[in-house]
Amino acid sequence: MGIYLNPGNEGFWKAVRSKIYVDKTGLITCTNELINTEQQYICVSRPRRFGKSMAIKMLAAYYSRGCDSTDLFKGFQIESDITFKEHLNQYDVLYLNMQQFLIESENQELIKYLEREVMDEILEDYREVFTGEISGLANALRKIYAKKKKQFIFLIDEWDCVMRERQESEELQKQYLDFLRNLLKDQPYVALAYVTGILPVKKYGEHSALNMFWEYSMTDQGVFEEYTGFTEDEVKELCKQYDMDFMETESWYDGYAFTKNLHIYNPKSVVEAMRRHKLSNYWTSTEVYDALKIYINMDFDGLRGDIARMLGGGRIKVNTRSFRNDMHSFDVKDDVLTLLIHLGYLAYDFETREVYIPNKEILEEFETAMNVKGWSEVMRVLMASEQLLEDTLSCNEKNVAKALDRTHTEISSILSYNDENALGAAIGLAYYSARKDYILIREFPSGKGFADVVFLPLPHTGKPALVVELKYEKTAYAAIQQIKSRQYPQSLLGYTGEILLVGINYNRNQKEKPHSCVIEKLS
Repeated sequence: MGIYLNPGNEGFWKAVRSKIYVDKTGLITCTNELINTEQQYICVSRPRRFGKSMAIKMLAAYYSRGCDSTDLFKGFQIESDITFKEHLNQYDVLYLNMQQFLIESENQELIKYLEREVMDEILEDYREVFTGEISGLANALRKIYAKKKKQFIFLIDEWDCVMRERQESEELQKQYLDFLRNLLKDQPYVALAYVTGILPVKKYGEHSALNMFWEYSMTDQGVFEEYTGFTEDEVKELCKQYDMDFMETESWYDGYAFTKNLHIYNPKSVVEAMRRHKLSNYWTSTEVYDALKIYINMDFDGLRGDIARMLGGGRIKVNTRSFRNDMHSFDVKDDVLTLLIHLGYLAYDFETREVYIPNKEILEEFETAMNVKGWSEVMRVLMASEQLLEDTLSCNEKNVAKALDRTHTEISSILSYNDENALGAAIGLAYYSARKDYILIREFPSGKGFADVVFLPLPHTGKPALVVELKYEKTAYAAIQQIKSRQYPQSLLGYTGEILLVGINYNRNQKEKPHSCVIEKLS
């Protein structure tokens, strides 16, 4: 066993020995089905902290020749699969961590350094194959296949770090893409290529080198959905095991949704919360965090308004197709929003083609980024939101209306009121601090229709639920009547606490006091 050639099973062994390990070995069933098929080139892109490296170590443990991993997988999901024994430890695995090569090559040429390092191990195992000059790694692997009929499985971690960390060096990027294309495309020695990164593989500028890859990204994970993060059932089980409240855990780390799995959780954050028995923000400060401050301040028309709407619990339509899969080529605001999906700062609804801020943990990241510069008006609204909630809970209708007037004044330059939907986004923003104790639900299915906004209190907060109805150029009393006539509170019948009905109206012709509010306690 080597560092790059057949790295063995030690990495996965450490994972399963950890205090918390959630069985994701079903991923191997998916990759087994793709070996030596037209779909054998797989690019799985996910944000940081979503288990990419752990998945690669698991695949290395399963496929690597030279070790026996039978006992290591005992009792896990893959053991009962019909293909388990067929592929177990049957392949030469080449495991390449591109982040490591990029760091260690320093002033050397990246590709030459990589080939020299890997070839040392190849020669150690297959020296008898080579009689003449070897012109590179791909040439060596072709000769091995010609004489030994040995196929390789390629596991490449952080494949895109060259694109992310050497953005200014187009020549290095081109050399790197050409190297990967020559190493992998249409080569008989490739049984499977599984690469992971933050960005999908497509095209950089006009240079399309890796078009043989099938992409599984945060906009569409396909068959790899349930292995992208923790599922709802897995988190419920962890909460039961570690005596943590599931509803509160959900508000912190849920929100990423795919076609079949509508609730995917950030795995690293969930593990940290369970281990420490504390719900908090465990999102690490990396270069992508620093980038968030840059991206949300980009000068694209409507971008700032979209961010404000999402902070208020809203969703924004987005076209992800124009994104060029790098961190600097942006033509429209949709490109920026798409990048934030891949970085994990926004979640994407495949069915509706909408983006939104997924959970409380990510909300805090946006708040921190906006504290730096350029968002003073929004920050003033956020800071005032705690008093607004207190006034609402004490049924102080006059103060609530005044606070909403101030909110409108502050954000009118980036978020215009033109309908009830825009008003809803502003109201969500005004009640921002409520996210600490409440789950905010827009368009909540209730009685004979949909309540505009419902605030469901988290367990043990002792606060009442809020059913909010918004009107545009009507009256706040009409909003209250609609809540009652359409029986919106009926959907909260399982809720045993107090319920406040909140009617809010905005009248654009009322210059000094455009907002009015009526609050009633449900008897």
